Amino acid sequence: MTAKHQGLPERGRMRAAFGRAAGAYEEAAVLQREVGRRMLDRLGYIRLRPQRILDAGCGPGSEALALLRRYRGCEVIALDLALPMVQRARRRRYRWRCPRCVCGDVHCLPLADASVDIVFSNLALQWSDRPEAALAEFERVLRPGGFALFSTLGPDTLRELRAAWAAADPRHTHVSDFIDLHDLGDLMMAAGFADPVTDAERIVMTYTELHGLLRDLKSIGAQNHTHGRPRALTGKGRLRALVRAYERFRQPDGRLPATFEVVYGLGWKAERSLSARTVAPPGRV
Repeated sequence: MTAKHQGLPERGRMRAAFGRAAGAYEEAAVLQREVGRRMLDRLGYIRLRPQRILDAGCGPGSEALALLRRYRGCEVIALDLALPMVQRARRRRYRWRCPRCVCGDVHCLPLADASVDIVFSNLALQWSDRPEAALAEFERVLRPGGFALFSTLGPDTLRELRAAWAAADPRHTHVSDFIDLHDLGDLMMAAGFADPVTDAERIVMTYTELHGLLRDLKSIGAQNHTHGRPRALTGKGRLRALVRAYERFRQPDGRLPATFEVVYGLGWKAERSLSARTVAPPGRV
């Protein structure tokens, strides 16, 4: 974070960070693409023919394009907090169709009540300081019989980086806190979702050097949002200490791991039984 943005509210700083990251985002967003692919696969087990889908936190629009391809008669609304991301999403085309792009906040969606059939959100909620408000907005804009499918990050995310920073700079926190899937399920219930389901999996990415991980995190606009984060730029001495501390995680093949706990949530607007609308994927309950 630069001094230029220190006076901005938290959401303003986030908007600026993701706006700056828009140009480099797609190249660095390997995890986001993989999780997005897995979410799209999950849609294949849900019986619904939507007329309108909201992609909340669309980034540069890769999943919005995939949704256009999957649901060919459906309108897809691509919404993101950062205008440069929305501008990139606007360039997406499938044949003659493109997503309807909106710059907006998941905490206050610029959509009418009961106006969409599916809310799809890939790795956006972890940057919310009020996930309960975002989930309530998802539920509000859904039509009866519609559902929200989203992914976010769980507390085991970047556990290696968290441990290395704790050794290198124990006075400050350098990695954001993420919500547990059980708490997320409770928030979905409180937001009014019927039959909420949450599950999690761990995806481990590897790097030759720690700087590759730090560069990727910066390139996708990821920021530390903890109250105990340092307010000044990190000095070279602390970075060298971080690199030394991270080395203890180096694997026998010479790679450095970075663990991401991916939490998935599914909730319905209607009060009918979940089993009447879905077919459980192999290995899933």
